[in-house]
Amino acid sequence: MISWKKTLAGLAVAASLVGCSAATDPAATSTSAPTTAGGGEAAGGAATTAGGEQATASSLISNNKGSHYDEADTEYDESAVVTITLSGASASGGGDGVTIDGSTVTITRVGTYRISGTLDDGRIIVNSTGEGEVRLILDGAEITSSTGPALLVEEADETVVLLADDSVNRLTDGSGYDTSADGAANAALHSKDDLTISGQGALDVTGRTADGITSTDGLVIDSGTITVTAVDDGIRGKDYLIVQGGTVRVTSGGDGLTSDNEEDTTRGYVQIDDGALTIDAGGDGVAAITDVIQTGGTTTITAGSGTAADDEASTKGVKAGVAVSLADGTVTIDSSDDALHSDDVVQIDGGTIDLASGDDGVHAENALLVNGGAVTVSTSYEGFEANDITINDGTVEVTSSDDGMNASDGSGTSQDPMATTDSTLTIAGGTVTITADGDGLDSNGDMVISGGTTVINGPSSGDNGALDVGTSLQITGGTLFAAGSQGMAESPDADSPQGWVQASADGRAGSTVTISDESGTEIASYTLARAAQNIIVSSPAMTPGGTYTVSVDGTSTNVVANQSSGGAMGPGGGGMAPGNDGGMGPGGAAPSRR
Repeated sequence: MISWKKTLAGLAVAASLVGCSAATDPAATSTSAPTTAGGGEAAGGAATTAGGEQATASSLISNNKGSHYDEADTEYDESAVVTITLSGASASGGGDGVTIDGSTVTITRVGTYRISGTLDDGRIIVNSTGEGEVRLILDGAEITSSTGPALLVEEADETVVLLADDSVNRLTDGSGYDTSADGAANAALHSKDDLTISGQGALDVTGRTADGITSTDGLVIDSGTITVTAVDDGIRGKDYLIVQGGTVRVTSGGDGLTSDNEEDTTRGYVQIDDGALTIDAGGDGVAAITDVIQTGGTTTITAGSGTAADDEASTKGVKAGVAVSLADGTVTIDSSDDALHSDDVVQIDGGTIDLASGDDGVHAENALLVNGGAVTVSTSYEGFEANDITINDGTVEVTSSDDGMNASDGSGTSQDPMATTDSTLTIAGGTVTITADGDGLDSNGDMVISGGTTVINGPSSGDNGALDVGTSLQITGGTLFAAGSQGMAESPDADSPQGWVQASADGRAGSTVTISDESGTEIASYTLARAAQNIIVSSPAMTPGGTYTVSVDGTSTNVVANQSSGGAMGPGGGGMAPGNDGGMGPGGAAPSRR
């Protein structure tokens, strides 16, 4: 016999799974997780948006409007630099291309300008119609304006803000200036054309009227240490916002990072390629009209004061109108609303993702796909929610006060809890562990388990079950251990190609559950994380129609594989569709929809 053992980190459930072999050589023991039904790693895939676009990060990036960034734009000839010195209520220096009127400095030509000193109540304005870059080297510059932006780019082909090495620079705008006119500036650093921020210095921005940093075209943060405090949005790039390095800290009353071009489907995206971002937002942490893409870096978000926020708050950790695509990097979110949310699709291909949510951990209106990475939902109402949920690979750990995973198209209501839909929930690979007070896995349509390892620590209350399916539950491969309550227990389809057993057996947290075949050979052994009254186990070592013994702390029950037992409902019970966020909450209360 070949046995394999998999430790599920951070969980109280331990499983020892035994497969079939002609030998009992201890050297055959493996400490890796079982392979998928096909004998190898589960193949990845791509979610498809409503517009027919693949939701991989590379595909989204190639289809979106390209970045204006060019490293050459940050390079300059020191001998050609124009020096501007700020001094209280006035400024000096400059030359051709620089106009100084009291405490207002206007730059009218392309070129490179070094700005240092302090303006107590003034501003820098860029108004250049020439072709090329306006480079502003901030070298110990502190600018405060009482009447508008501290740094305003009215017109330029592109503006590059360079933070001089080891310099500290501060921009603060006025409080309460008029931003009502169409196209009016509303940020302490406001650009009406493409903007790049780069360098090895620091930039502190305070937006006292609305936003901290805004570009109404594209905005690229290449490097630097950037700290933004804003009444409304922290950093906004209307066409796109790309962070490709640096350290960024945002505290905002509105969204932390945002892109909001609604007129062009190739724009309105936020892309994080590298850097360290820390966001504390009163609104959404990261919000995009189209896509939110992360290919690297570290992003830490608190949205709406985290999970402890008031129920009326409308705040999500990451929100996208089309796709949330996480390819790599680290994402940590504590949000009062959904942690990851898309109006269309969510795709996770890699990275380390830790989520705590006052609502759903991950929510997609259409498709939710996990191809890899490590996803942990430590606190949620429902862990995953989408019309179609697919796990191909990776490690997923979910803790929820209602359903662990809920596949539904949202057409059902609390008045029709038995509604069925064309929703699907598929586990084809990876390691999935769910601890749920509601249903563990819930699909209002079909459910298929074809690979991987799935462990469900289900509910103890009788109005939920470890498994809840609307139409069909097929097991064709992989390993399943599901423990939960008896009252609403459901079973897989009798014609599932892979064997499964179900037993009514009382166990407490810490009880040992073993499954043996007719010869007395142990097939599987588990330690319960919670009290349970109904147990379902499936393994490649089980054969439909075979007789097995399920023992809980030594009390045994004989069962026949692929036959319901213990008063199970069988498929078709249906789960609550997310018209009330996936069903009634514990105690019968429907959660508010935030």
